[in-house]
Amino acid sequence: MAKKKRRNPFIPKGDPQSWFARGEPLLWFNASGVTLSLLLVGALLYLLTANGLAHFWPKPLYSLSVAATGTDGSENESEPTKRLYVERVRTEVSTHATGEQRSTLFRRGNRDRGDGEFVWVNDENVVSLSRPAELVRVLREAWGPAYGELQSLETPRGTVALSPDADQALYEALDRIDAVRSKMAALENGTIRKLNREAQRLYQRERAIGGDAPLAEELGKEQARLSAAFTGAQRDMLEMAQSIEPYWLTLRVDSGELWRLPLASVLAVQHPNSMSYVEKLESWALQLWAFLSTAPRESNTEGGVFPAIVGTVVMVLLMSVIVAPFGVLAAIYLHEYAKQDWKTRLIRIGVNNLAGVPSIVYGVFGLGFLVYVVGGELDKLFYSDALPSPTFGAPGLLWASITLALLTLPVVIVATEEGLARIPQSLRDGSLALGATRFETLWRIIVPIATPAMMTGVILAIARAAGEVAPLMLVGVVKLAPALPIDSHYPYLHLDQKFMHLGYHVFDVGFQSANIEAARPLVYATALLLVVLTIGLNLFAVLLRNHLREKYKAL
Repeated sequence: MAKKKRRNPFIPKGDPQSWFARGEPLLWFNASGVTLSLLLVGALLYLLTANGLAHFWPKPLYSLSVAATGTDGSENESEPTKRLYVERVRTEVSTHATGEQRSTLFRRGNRDRGDGEFVWVNDENVVSLSRPAELVRVLREAWGPAYGELQSLETPRGTVALSPDADQALYEALDRIDAVRSKMAALENGTIRKLNREAQRLYQRERAIGGDAPLAEELGKEQARLSAAFTGAQRDMLEMAQSIEPYWLTLRVDSGELWRLPLASVLAVQHPNSMSYVEKLESWALQLWAFLSTAPRESNTEGGVFPAIVGTVVMVLLMSVIVAPFGVLAAIYLHEYAKQDWKTRLIRIGVNNLAGVPSIVYGVFGLGFLVYVVGGELDKLFYSDALPSPTFGAPGLLWASITLALLTLPVVIVATEEGLARIPQSLRDGSLALGATRFETLWRIIVPIATPAMMTGVILAIARAAGEVAPLMLVGVVKLAPALPIDSHYPYLHLDQKFMHLGYHVFDVGFQSANIEAARPLVYATALLLVVLTIGLNLFAVLLRNHLREKYKAL
């Protein structure tokens, strides 16, 4: 009896080629590719979230005793142990001839004491590791965090002894100093900045009047008024600064010495080893809010990214306002009005090829033509009084937005043309047959139906522009901008001003920082914020596109 051949379970019954003929292998291959892509995106978001958001969580502090070793690695009997107040950063395993060795990177803080902020410790040299409740982390405006034990607080009324259970006086003093610091910031960013702007305009008017005596006398009075106002503002700043000078915080550091810190430079004091989970969550939320709402410090390795957020959002919105009408008009002309001959096909080929030009080339074009040529001519025509100091003849927000608009223009043109091509010709013929003009047909029928496709082009443009860095380095982005490009002072939106950008901030913190270990968590946090901001801008455009699609579905 012949043996029955076993059927392949992966091939359905019937025609053995039907499974392949239906294209199911390609379907499974595509599904696998999409799944792999989603997994990679999820892994990237997890990496950014875990490393970025964990930076703001109050990590425990340790009292670490390390056996001192000589140059040959043997134990130094004259100094058997060394005590350190540290925060654990990460652990690495290295392989040597003697076997595997585990080393842990600890952050010592107290950078301005000159002991080294970070230290590698071989786990074999650790004598003891504990988490004393009295250890505190002092967050400061400069020099990074300080670690130690609270000892005393010096105030104008006297010295107050501090302990983990009796530090109410410290928090009251910090609240008082925060209030003064807020008033100083409001005075500096409000009154003093306004006076500086008025003084700059007064200087330009003074250069323009020449020898006109009456106008010169009037300007002299105005200058005296500004000088008196500026002197008064400086006096108020000095008085507020002097009011918080008598406050000093004394810590006992790991060497046993007492260290006096000016409380005016202290932002917060944490007791991470004695905090409950709710208190840690509250501290995490406050530190995250400070990261989102304050300006960077310490060469961008400390502080927040608020100026970079504002600069990124304003630049992307301004770029969208510029690129949308030009891209849509170009697509409408090419598809609806231009004669479809070899010239039009050549233009389309050029537009498609522009999408592949490296972005740095657009940056060079923006610097060489927009800034130096166009901006220089604008200065000669409208800002000649300020020359030789450039106004628009220097990199700024306007030129950065136009450069990115040129960069993303092909994307908007191609997406809009595809939307116009999907509209049936019968709609155009029917509208013309009913007596509508060609422009009325375009404005009332074609453009509304193609609006979702136009929004798709804008979405793609936003997604690309938000992450571009190379061209912006040439046409307006800086490491640290002294003022925001949009504020409450006329003309409110300052197109000639340099600005900060989240993408460039990631590059600067990650690759230009001298203290890379301290800056590493901020790279993850800023990159996550850039991704979230890009998703938010795209989501807004997607919702608007879906609304327009539903609105014109019946047409």
